[in-house]
Amino acid sequence: MTSTTGNKLGVISLAALVVSAMIGGGVYNLPQNMAQNSSAGAIIIAWIITGIGMWFLASTFSTLADVKPEMTAGIYGYGQLGFGRFTGFLIAWGYWICNCCANVGYAVLLMDSLNYFFPPHFQGGNNLPSVIGGSIMIWLMYFVVMAGVKQTAILNNIGVIGKLLPLGIFVLILFFFFRFSMFSTDFWGHDVIPALMDKDLGGIFPQVKSTMLVTLWVFIGIEGAVVISSKARSQKDVGRATIIGFLLCWTTYVLLSLLPLGRFSQGQLAVMSAPSTGVVLDGVVGNWGNILMNIGVMISILSSWLVWTLMLASLPCEAAKDGTFPKVFARENNNESPSFSLLMSSILMQIFMIIVYFSNNAWNLMLSITGVMILPCYFLCTLYLWKIARKEEDFKNNSNRKIHAALLTGVVGTLYAVWLIYAAGLGLMLVAAIIYSLGIPIFWMARKEAGAISQINHVEKLFMVLIVVAAVVGIFYTAANFTSLMGGQA
Repeated sequence: MTSTTGNKLGVISLAALVVSAMIGGGVYNLPQNMAQNSSAGAIIIAWIITGIGMWFLASTFSTLADVKPEMTAGIYGYGQLGFGRFTGFLIAWGYWICNCCANVGYAVLLMDSLNYFFPPHFQGGNNLPSVIGGSIMIWLMYFVVMAGVKQTAILNNIGVIGKLLPLGIFVLILFFFFRFSMFSTDFWGHDVIPALMDKDLGGIFPQVKSTMLVTLWVFIGIEGAVVISSKARSQKDVGRATIIGFLLCWTTYVLLSLLPLGRFSQGQLAVMSAPSTGVVLDGVVGNWGNILMNIGVMISILSSWLVWTLMLASLPCEAAKDGTFPKVFARENNNESPSFSLLMSSILMQIFMIIVYFSNNAWNLMLSITGVMILPCYFLCTLYLWKIARKEEDFKNNSNRKIHAALLTGVVGTLYAVWLIYAAGLGLMLVAAIIYSLGIPIFWMARKEAGAISQINHVEKLFMVLIVVAAVVGIFYTAANFTSLMGGQA
């Protein structure tokens, strides 16, 4: 079904979707997450590295949207165009699973925030009442998104205002109460100060590395406008929205991470309960600050959850239209919502919601799975830009300066993606291999439907074998490290 012009999204709505996808409930716990194993100096370095890396990643999506305006099939289309249909499928599959885990992470945070108002019924966000409450929200979101993309975007625009307002208040208050003397104390994390709960955190490099999954998590969604680009009025709007969303979010994250260190030590922040922004504000202005932040968490979660539900349903639907996913995923209802894809996504989230019941740290578990599943997607998109910029075939109407800028963007973006994979660690990548291998039968089914089994070449078949081998190793690794994995330790 073809979308009408009235249902298309402009740059403001697209930018709001990008912001909402990135700024979820987890950002309200950023002071604790960043300070857990890192000093102020290491956090600054981490945000500089992340800012540069994510700028080139955002520029990758912006450039690709401009150079390949016909590619409205989301980020999987870039992988497919550059490296074959099976690679494109892996991006679509990994991104789909990533989004499902992200939404379950939101469910855990939402229930944990409710526990502030109704203790101890939702303790940890993954006890039995939390699993029931989270399950109800999963299916409520299902029905909201079934009402249509335009309606979802309108609700999200309201949600973006609701989530940014508490964060703005937090930043203003911490700015006025900032003390440089506290901020500069144990700046590099090498001192032991029992009164401040500070301990020796070791070298700067391990400190910076320890923040990488956190900084990755808060930027997942930077590709949001690309994923739903088929709903955009213009592909140029997709590129603009991506850059606007990145700049706004990076600035917000830096302030949220560093300003609390002007009132509390690294050691004090490291042990704060979630959401740590609430605990910080409580210590500065009293209990009303904690209440405000917990309300902000819930608004933020609901807004992001809504966007991610739309995004995770859109990708398999678009992939099914060209035979990369089974045809049934392409079904849409009268509101142009991907009905079957949305249903299967909700079922998958329901399964993950049950799994987190058995986790000791459900939030970190979902964060880790989400992070490692998105990394190959980012890597292949940046590699694709590198590839086409080097050949210059798609830049015939552009100046040499733009071609060189695109090549630099692709190269640096690829190197940053490799750095993130290294920071994630071999163990989590083996776990990711298990999940990727589960998608192979789905791809085979889609190719069989299209009568194109013979088109699966030898390189793709070898790639499948390697993924399965890595998955088998991953199964043994998971079994040997089950306790730490279910505890969510990256």
